[in-house]
Amino acid sequence: MPRAIVEDNSRLALRVRADDKATLMRAVALEHTDMTDFILRHALDAARKVIRRAEHMALSERDSLRVFDALENPPAPNAKLLRAARRMPKRA
Repeated sequence: MPRAIVEDNSRLALRVRADDKATLMRAVALEHTDMTDFILRHALDAARKVIRRAEHMALSERDSLRVFDALENPPAPNAKLLRAARRMPKRA
């Protein structure tokens, strides 16, 4: 079961198998660093890649042209969009 995130604590605890820890320790020694720096550096690298993949959308040239065309020549609003706009709260 997932644990609740504790926001006022900068510690992170990991449980690893003995052979995984041995692998990490060997890599740490080869890089002449410490375990915290090694794990943090590589975990943050991986996290940034995951975030970049999730937040980035690659479009084909054809799709890019369709998006630009829709921005330059937007379609007329349909009934559903007009109803939604009427339900929006008024700005002060």
